[in-house]
Amino acid sequence: MKKEKNLVVIQLSGGNDYLNTIVPYESGLYYDYRPNMGLKNESILPIDNKIAFNSNMDVLKKQFDNDNLAIMMGIGYPEPNRSHFRSMDIWHTAEPFESSSVGWLGKTVKNIDPKGDNPITAVNFGKGLPRALACPGVSVASVGALESYGLFTGVSGSQNREILLDTVDRIYQPMNPDGIPSLRLLQTGRGALDGADLLAEAPNAYKSSIEYPEDNPIAQSLKGIAQVASARLGTRIFYAQHGSFDTHTDELKNHSLLWQQLSVAIDCFQKDLKEQLLEEETVIWIFSEFGRRIADNGTGTDHGSGGVAFLLGKSVEGGLYGDYPNLEPSAQLEGDIHYNTDFRSLYSTILEDVLGVEASSVLNEKFNKLDIVKN
Repeated sequence: MKKEKNLVVIQLSGGNDYLNTIVPYESGLYYDYRPNMGLKNESILPIDNKIAFNSNMDVLKKQFDNDNLAIMMGIGYPEPNRSHFRSMDIWHTAEPFESSSVGWLGKTVKNIDPKGDNPITAVNFGKGLPRALACPGVSVASVGALESYGLFTGVSGSQNREILLDTVDRIYQPMNPDGIPSLRLLQTGRGALDGADLLAEAPNAYKSSIEYPEDNPIAQSLKGIAQVASARLGTRIFYAQHGSFDTHTDELKNHSLLWQQLSVAIDCFQKDLKEQLLEEETVIWIFSEFGRRIADNGTGTDHGSGGVAFLLGKSVEGGLYGDYPNLEPSAQLEGDIHYNTDFRSLYSTILEDVLGVEASSVLNEKFNKLDIVKN
């Protein structure tokens, strides 16, 4: 029987610097625009005779060499916005031209589990709830430390928790007894409680020889994902964030550290997936809201547009996708990189070839998929 694939999303918050992630080391223009920030020699790991990985991405380089890493070059959207909040909203809602509060992955959860039978179809590791997962009627568990996770942890006993929920329900009860706000609040609350009870058991059943570094936040998030995935509770979407990549100053140090942390974390996670017999069914999607400006500002880079994203896994057709952006002045967008790959094409690919959901039901229109995920 064919196993369903699961999606692990890693959001690089703050705007990852495309040019110092996938480096055009044979371009004289790159070093002209970045006299202080240009990477060379031991700071790069060549992919071919034009571009290279940042040297802190050695784990991803190995995955690329094994044909398990797809690099989406020049990814973005029409009419780019340099605001963190607006740009991330666009990525989260897949709506470049309209404002929306409904996330593309929240809509996906509703497609996967229309009746809401599983309160942990999607799990977020980190504080708050990314808008990508927000959708009316969809319950999403948001976890800090998995071992101590639980809603209303100071309230002991299921009966007391039910009393608390009933009290909350009556406080917000509108005049109409069938009011939607009250119903959604109660359903979400009960779903969160059920999810907490399910997730609380995951660490107890988890056994692994992999040691994730405790001082590496993204590694700890991926460990939590491995714990939940190994429990096989029906979770299909896992979400984690890493950053901040908002490297206006001291970029060489901070950007290198962030990629070093992520590389170590992914190395641990991939080894753990293999140990848990999950590597064939797990696909990792890594993205950021935008790239940085082509020219450095002295010690860092400012908000840009076109960026880079990655799809990683045993079922991924590795390679380079899209065109590396032209740095010629005539090809620039006001000092930024033009996008050449619409991110919604990647979403279409992920929706249909990873999660088994009709893309147009989530994106509201048809986009060309990339032949990037093996059946």
